[in-house]
Amino acid sequence: MPVLKLSRRALGKITPQEKPITYFDTDLKGFGLVVRPSGTKSWIIEYRPGAGGRGVAKKRIVLGKYDDTMTPENARNQAATLLAEIRLGADPAAERADERAGETVKELSDAFLKHHIEPKRKSATADYYRQIFKTHINPAIGTKKASLVTRMDISRLHRRMADQSTKFKGQVKGGPYVANRMLAIVSSLYGWADRAGLVSENHNPAKGIEKYQEKSRERFLTSKEIDRLGAALREAETAGLPWKIDPNKSVSKHMQKTGHQTIVPIHVTAAIRLLMFTGCRLREILNLEWSNVDVERGVLFLPDSKTGKKTIVLAAPAMSILASLEKVGRYVIASESAGQKDERPRADLKRPWKAITYHAGLEGVRIHDLRHTFASFGAGSGLGLPVIGKLLGHKDVRTTQKYAHLAVDPMRRAADIIAGQIAGAMGDDCSTKNEPHITKVGTK
Repeated sequence: MPVLKLSRRALGKITPQEKPITYFDTDLKGFGLVVRPSGTKSWIIEYRPGAGGRGVAKKRIVLGKYDDTMTPENARNQAATLLAEIRLGADPAAERADERAGETVKELSDAFLKHHIEPKRKSATADYYRQIFKTHINPAIGTKKASLVTRMDISRLHRRMADQSTKFKGQVKGGPYVANRMLAIVSSLYGWADRAGLVSENHNPAKGIEKYQEKSRERFLTSKEIDRLGAALREAETAGLPWKIDPNKSVSKHMQKTGHQTIVPIHVTAAIRLLMFTGCRLREILNLEWSNVDVERGVLFLPDSKTGKKTIVLAAPAMSILASLEKVGRYVIASESAGQKDERPRADLKRPWKAITYHAGLEGVRIHDLRHTFASFGAGSGLGLPVIGKLLGHKDVRTTQKYAHLAVDPMRRAADIIAGQIAGAMGDDCSTKNEPHITKVGTK
């Protein structure tokens, strides 16, 4: 760990690195500053309780963030006071844990969401965490003391959630995928609580529980399926589609009914086409603002995608879609509040997508499968995975690697050449003039 005088001047020269780094003070032993990649700086003290010695595990307490109220001078004074008390036998980390021992999982999760997830994660991620707590975790163990939750408690919940027949307040929810997400969220909750000194050190009841195997959910549309989807889109925005209305639900405000047909707004069909032509994620298109569209360069500048700031290169079909859309508000895909002072992006495409895919005979196809289809066509056309990864905005090449098995054309051509030469040497007829991907071996 780097050691330096934790003064204002020295701290002004510190820059965030790829991993969190703790800088300890040269004068006050145990006093330090954690600098995270995000630029957040937190004052800490580190000590060995009791008699000390290397046989005793170190404990860490977060004093607070480096800001106007917690200056280097204030933090140093507070650290000196606590370290003096520790030398006299105090254990502030244990005292904090004892103070929090009465907190329930629900209370701890509320603090976790407020102080860690909401300020540091995207709103969609925070919403997902909140839903998992509300639907699964809190109904099962929310009233239990957080410090008393055991691995058996979490393992039991994990099994219940994986069983599709399990009911939570009368509703069937869960499945292996969601059960595994619950494990990750509980582990993150206790990891945060441990670092903040809110639970006993290294107490993580989700640790060591084996996750369920998850089946790949990639679905790639074939050329014929894309043709059916295109026909359904054209019919939806012109003649309209038969719309099955649930008598228990109100009719969507976005749909115009003409007799027994419902016309889908042009901005909705445009959104689906843009997803097909760009490989973008749903929210990247629904949140797209006209100010992010550079028509001259043919690119989209996304200031805050799932993987951060990125640029999307537009093909001619995507440019044509954008040129055909009327600018009726701040967002490219106009919502009900388009042009209003409190304009917000469209929430989703669930209802029109369900109607369109039903009409196209593509029930069960998800909107995200359009992104997979975009990538599959790139891989099948022999484009390199790095190029596809850049188009999709993948930061990790391993994310794009799952499409490698689709890049078969170059290997098939090589196999045809090699097998054809061998068959020729054997004197076999190996004509592939009409069927380039099928090798026929005839008999003499």
